[in-house]
Amino acid sequence: MIRLVRVLTLAALLTALSLSTGCATVKPWEKDLIARPDMAWDEDPRFSTIKGHIAFSKEGSLPTGGGASGGCGCN
Repeated sequence: MIRLVRVLTLAALLTALSLSTGCATVKPWEKDLIARPDMAWDEDPRFSTIKGHIAFSKEGSLPTGGGASGGCGCN
């Protein structure tokens, strides 16, 4: 009997905890207010474009039809 009471108390406690978690709906026009710059994929999109250009020029990782990809970084 005591074990049943403990199980039911634990179940009630877990149910109460799961229902008390906070959920908030963020409107699309509010997302700029909560966005943190340090959580962005790219800190500076221009710099990441340049890094991508250098990477595919040096490694030849993109099929360019025989243009760049000499390994020297020049195109």
